[in-house]
Formats: sequence, C-alpha cells, structure tokens
Amino acid sequence: MPFNKILPGDITFFKSVVGDKYVLSDEENLARCASDQTEDLHYLPEVVLQPGTTEEVSSILKHCNQQHIPVTARGAGTGLSGGALPVWGGVVLDMKRFNKILHIDKRNFQVTTEPGIITQELQETLKAEGLFYPPDPASKGSCFIGGNVSENSGGPRAVKYGVVKDYVLNLEMVLASGEIIWTGANVLKNATGYNLTQLVVGSEGTLGIITKIVLRLIPAVKHDLILLVPFRSAVEACAAVNAIFLAGYTPSALEFMERDALEWSMRYVQSTGVHLPDDIAAHLLIEVDGNHMEELYRDADAISQIVQQYDVDEILFADTHEQKQMLWTLRRKVGEAVKSNSIYKEEDTVVPRAELPELLKIIKDLGAEFGFKSVCYGHAGDGNLHVNIVKGDMTDEDWHNKLPQGIRRLFQEVVRMGGTISGEHGIGLVQREYMDIAFNKVQLGLMQQIKTVFDPNGILNPGKILMNT
Repeated sequence: MPFNKILPGDITFFKSVVGDKYVLSDEENLARCASDQTEDLHYLPEVVLQPGTTEEVSSILKHCNQQHIPVTARGAGTGLSGGALPVWGGVVLDMKRFNKILHIDKRNFQVTTEPGIITQELQETLKAEGLFYPPDPASKGSCFIGGNVSENSGGPRAVKYGVVKDYVLNLEMVLASGEIIWTGANVLKNATGYNLTQLVVGSEGTLGIITKIVLRLIPAVKHDLILLVPFRSAVEACAAVNAIFLAGYTPSALEFMERDALEWSMRYVQSTGVHLPDDIAAHLLIEVDGNHMEELYRDADAISQIVQQYDVDEILFADTHEQKQMLWTLRRKVGEAVKSNSIYKEEDTVVPRAELPELLKIIKDLGAEFGFKSVCYGHAGDGNLHVNIVKGDMTDEDWHNKLPQGIRRLFQEVVRMGGTISGEHGIGLVQREYMDIAFNKVQLGLMQQIKTVFDPNGILNPGKILMNT
C-alpha cells in the first residue's frame, strides 16, 4: 500500500499541535511502540505522538489524511493479535495521556471516561462508589479501557455479565478526515438509525480514534465464592461446564485450565497453593457471586454435587480473600507463564458451549497430526477456549510452514461447529489471513466498503482485519 514517509515538515507540524515534548522519535520509544504481547512481532513506527485532547487528535488525523501518512492508535500494548502494531510505519498515536475519568453519574449508573485509563483503576474507582463495571480481561491491571473497547474484550465474568459491547452506550471518536462525532446517545435503549456505536466497538482502530467512552454500570456485588475442581479427564471437565448451566446455575466465572496451564502458572508465580496429583488432567475454576451469602453457599454446594458426577478429586472451596486472590492470580498468569516457557502462538477459538468437549478433542487430534503441543485454558462458561501452541521441539520449517495448515484446519472445525475464530482477542494482523474461513466474499466485501466509507485513504491502522487494507 503506497503511503508517504514522514518528512521534516510533518514533524514541525506535529510539534505545533502537541508540543515538542510529545513528539517522540528516540530509539527507546520507537522500540516500545514496535511490539505488543503478540508472539515476537516487531514493526518500527517513524514517530510516536502523544496527544492530550480530542482537538489535537483531530488536527493530527486531518494532516495525516491529507499527506497519506498511516496512523496506528496504541493503548497499553497488551494486545494478542498484533492490532496495535504499525506494520506500515508512519505515526503511532500513543493514547496514554487520555487517562482521566471525566464523570461518574451515579444517578444514571454511567461513567464517562477517556480511553487511556487502566481498566482495573476504573473498576476500583467505580467500586468505591458502589458501582460495577464487569468486563475484566486477564490484563486488567495494565490494559487500557480504550483498547478493551477496540477489541470488544471479555474476560472471565463475561459468562454472566457479558462483554464490553454490552456496556458501551456512546463514543466520541475522530474520523480519518479529522471530523469529531458522537456515535450514539447516553441511553439504555436506542432504535435511532444505524448503530454506529456497536460498529465501532471491536473495530480495532480501523474506523476512527476513540477519545471518550460512555459506559453503563450496574450496582456493585457484595460477595463471591470460588470452587477449584480437579478432573481426571479434560474432556469430562469440558462436559461438566454445560451440565452446570443445564441444572439452572449461571456462575459469575467458569474457567477451564489444562494441567500444564495450571502447573506452569504455579511455577511462574512460585506458588504451591494448589495440590496437583499426578492423575489430574484439568481444573475448572467456578465463581458464584451475589448479595446474600446463604444463597451463594447453596449454589456452591449444588454445583459441587453436579461436578462430582464426573471423575473428580477433592474440590478446593475458597471463601477467604487470600485463597480467592491466589486462585485468580494463577488463572490470570497462565498466558505469561506459557510465553515464558516457549515460543508460542495463541489462538482464541470460541464455539457454542456444549461443543467444548468436541473442540478439545479436535485440538489434541490436530496436534498429533501436525506435530504441535497445545496448552488450553480459557472462559469455558461462554465457549471461549484459548489454545496456546508452543513451539517446543518443532523445527523452524514446520513452525512456519506446517503449523499454519493445522491452524487453518482448527478454524475450519470451529466454524463447522457454529463458532468463530476469535472470541475476544480480535483479528488484528495475525488472524486476518483466516477471515475467509469465517466469512464469504460478500460479507468481506461489505466490511471493506464500511472501511472505505470511514477511511477512504486507508490511513487508519492499515494491515489489520482485512487482507487488502
């Protein structure tokens, strides 16, 4: 795609907009913005800009659109699909200065925030006000809320509370032309025209730059309990997931961890908090929450009776803050633990929940056929299984040439089961070559036309989602 390189005159203009201090071209900052948490990918931008106002973003985009300079928005850099990598160089728009909560509206259970605030910081601030924003990706302690909106993130509690799209009411965004718009209204119901808000959620910065976010909130929940259930069969652990829901229970989290996932995480955080007998193949981490402890104890007891119909070992019942923190730390650190063990690729498959046992079996069969080892974990309660493929003993040739064939087969099977190729990590750079599995030419053509309407010159996060961008 023929973009223009940044010239001295462009740098002079950028400095006039954001100030010299926020125009960065030193080696350290360029390297920082050249990668995220996706494998070992590395793409250097030409310059990093740190705007502080919507108007500054508008001026930058208007100039870059006129000069045909690519612009890639960046949050905290915790992405797992290469969505924030500047594959065509150009400008990285670092949104770290957009880090303020602008207004908490307790009367209407809403918050207006800038995109650069850390998700956990936002949640904790709201909790102090008796309010709850549920989506909680594993990286919530470092990721930005703007990145969560751009990827339509989920997390463990999506099974009960939904994902980011279920909480976004309205967005302020800057178009490629520099025009500033609001996408919706600050209301719970809106049947007024096309839903631009939900179109932008999950669009990975390819349609515009988000500068303000209005989220709906719910009352804070007072209590929770956790069960950690060890299974001697990973397939049975997956089967137990749907059995819990068929019995009428909706946990606030229901997480699956293969043995290696938990074992590697325990080693990574140097924890001995979970006894792991040799015959245990997988665990379910099950959380129930609510405002009345007696109800939670009843639900936890009923769920424990359901899972004991399977071949399980002793169930760990966590009701203290320390125990619960330990278990959640182990679960949230699995991705980092896998990455520390080997070169890896992480796939983000999602299928209808009842198909999880079949999905796990297919993954293992494909591993045997194509020669790869997988470590599986994820949000089993909503059918979202993260498949970490570790290089291990695979040759470089097989890793680069044979493995993509296995991944394509996996995605074909996922779609056959009624699922799709990403549940919460997005498409970004690394999954776009597989979009033809999930969509036909007509569907992809419509997406391309939408992209062209919002961004006629293709300057916004080029090289992402669609192959011909």
